[in-house]
Amino acid sequence: MAKSIPVLSEGRQCYTIELTEGFYALPDILRERGYCRGQKACIVTDSNVCDLYAGEVQHLLQSCFQKVIVHCFPAGEENKNINTVESVYETLILNHFDRGDVLVALGGGVVGDLTGFTAATYLRGIDFIQVPTTLLSQVDSSIGGKTGVDFLQYKNMVGAFYQPKLVYMNLNALRTLPRKQIISGMGEIIKHGLIKDAAYYHWLKQSRDEILALNPEVLEEMIYRSCNIKREVVERDPKEKGERALLNFGHTIGHAIEKLSSFTLCHGECVAFGMLAAAHISSDLGNITKEELTDIRQCLLSFGFEAKAAGFSPEEILLATKSDKKMEGNQVKFILLSAPGSAYIWKELTDDQILQGIRSVVTESVGQD
Repeated sequence: MAKSIPVLSEGRQCYTIELTEGFYALPDILRERGYCRGQKACIVTDSNVCDLYAGEVQHLLQSCFQKVIVHCFPAGEENKNINTVESVYETLILNHFDRGDVLVALGGGVVGDLTGFTAATYLRGIDFIQVPTTLLSQVDSSIGGKTGVDFLQYKNMVGAFYQPKLVYMNLNALRTLPRKQIISGMGEIIKHGLIKDAAYYHWLKQSRDEILALNPEVLEEMIYRSCNIKREVVERDPKEKGERALLNFGHTIGHAIEKLSSFTLCHGECVAFGMLAAAHISSDLGNITKEELTDIRQCLLSFGFEAKAAGFSPEEILLATKSDKKMEGNQVKFILLSAPGSAYIWKELTDDQILQGIRSVVTESVGQD
């Protein structure tokens, strides 16, 4: 079980996505990419992943590099900030890292985004590789070169487009994830089908039992197809000037709920709420049928997502969407469905239309239906 997906930039190969079933092949792939004993590597990880995998990856990389160190920071979205980046800078400076050295992002989306931003800005840019260990980071955040950190309460407000030199996925790492993290990753995966590939969306529904049972062959097929969808989009629009914005389906309202929950809700869980709200708006506009809306809702429920987020004010969520980085002028840039498997950008929704979508997925008090 091993697959490789080349990712192009301006018509030339920029990096590859490697799907494997262990970390063992990482040293050979890095040597093939030209990394050598004269360089140093810093593994950046968090406290959730460090004890699981950092020692193994450090041991393997010692055959490639003259020095391999580990920088571990406390896990959690609340630590995806400039202060944590500064702590990585200090580690790199104290260990005399220069532009010829490399960072290794070992972990989920928080680790990958933060490490990529550190790599983009340390000495005006050093190499980094992505080693994503969560389902969500494997199919989404590790691909496409978006890096960044949160600023105050604003998610991903500070960042840079900076491409990795390699994305290396150990699919066996998914077996150590809590079920909640598997479900969270499915939010982004279902999104890929809804915006780009109706056949894939229907395959996901049909394969639900095997996916949730972590069937190796089905997981590989799912991750491969999702990675390919994202690859195709980011190749055509690397800096989100147009089509890449479609990948934000569900994210405007989702990010608002995530922020208002103080990040106690998983990213994919919030994206699912946002997708369902956007599907409601799409239905209200006559783009998709009520039956298609019900099907999307049932799909999300079948994978373990909740139907509604409790304890939020719709007006408060609407206000939070206005501080989203996807705003253009005073208009919220919304991604809607024209059909399951096809999405488009729309900038002319009224506040009332957005509120209707929000009200379909939130209750203002716990226990209220």
